[in-house]
Amino acid sequence: MSAEFDVGVVGAGIVGLAHAYHLARRGMRVLVLERHRRTQGASVRNFGMIWPIGQPSGPRFQLARRSRELWLEVLRASGLWHRESGSLHVVYNEDEEQVLREFVADAGAERGCELLTPAQIAARFPAVVQTGLLAGLWSPLELAVDPRQVIAELPAWLSKTFGVEFAFGTPVLGHSVPRVTTPDGERTVKRLVICTGADFRELAPVEFANSGLVPCKLQMMRSQAFGDRFQLGTHLAAGLTLRHYTSFAHCPTLPALARRLDAEFPEYGRFGIHVLVSQNGHGELTIGDSHEYGDAIELFDKPQIDELILNYLKTFLHVPDLTIAARWHGIYVKHPTAPYVVAHPDANTLVVTGVGGAGMTLSFGLAEQLLTQW
Repeated sequence: MSAEFDVGVVGAGIVGLAHAYHLARRGMRVLVLERHRRTQGASVRNFGMIWPIGQPSGPRFQLARRSRELWLEVLRASGLWHRESGSLHVVYNEDEEQVLREFVADAGAERGCELLTPAQIAARFPAVVQTGLLAGLWSPLELAVDPRQVIAELPAWLSKTFGVEFAFGTPVLGHSVPRVTTPDGERTVKRLVICTGADFRELAPVEFANSGLVPCKLQMMRSQAFGDRFQLGTHLAAGLTLRHYTSFAHCPTLPALARRLDAEFPEYGRFGIHVLVSQNGHGELTIGDSHEYGDAIELFDKPQIDELILNYLKTFLHVPDLTIAARWHGIYVKHPTAPYVVAHPDANTLVVTGVGGAGMTLSFGLAEQLLTQW
């Protein structure tokens, strides 16, 4: 315990692991401290989507592109399962199709997006519901990983490849660099990076109070493992998703579409539901999700939300003999307007949090950017 590390990283979720990777790759001696014996927060409770399509054009999209490149470097080097799956947004109403056309006209060339006809969709993705289908937005950039696998196995690869040391089951009780206090005694670090998501409050209370962060709860589900019997072939979304991601916010007719969706699907708006589907290497479908914020968050999950998600899923995807094998919720913190929150409690301490639902998408690029600046 007397060993001195160049940098300590608090939190072994995806944000913490991304920072550990970049620090160790630069030759730093890195210690990662994780309060749980295995990571169990938002980083293992998500779709496993690396999702540049959701980021607005400009610096955020470029950050997502860079993060994607870094993900591929790590995934290929570590041998972890992944798929260059792309994504498909399918639409069944004329106002939704118009938003897709506006998106492609404005940003399609930059993103490599294109509109697919119903016939093209049927040929490539036969599980998509054909009745009433008007078009689909195809994007080639999205990746699929299994979040449970990557979060569980990346630490061993980082340790073997770069010598990163991990202390699981070791909560940080306090810090005053170079001292970091744990139940097992003090650790010595020259610098400290805090990547604890919703637990940020405990280690930097003043910065948390001034951060403007809001907790968000999401309900999700996972199907049985289909193996090769049923292959989705891509990440899939539909019309409700168009009003969720800021990448579509510039589309001129989106406000009118949002008003129509609010009128036709008031419960979906109330619970912040839009429906995404991803598939991992076992053929399991991850299905979700909802968004409840702040004081609206309750301890117990709402069966009504799961039912609404599954009902909407049936409008755009045929899944044979679908069985829900697992249900859960996750909680992350996000800022109402900023894509992430960075704080410096002192010159040698960096706090990174508030990436919200873009944690898997942005973490590797964000860590590279922040550490370069730091």
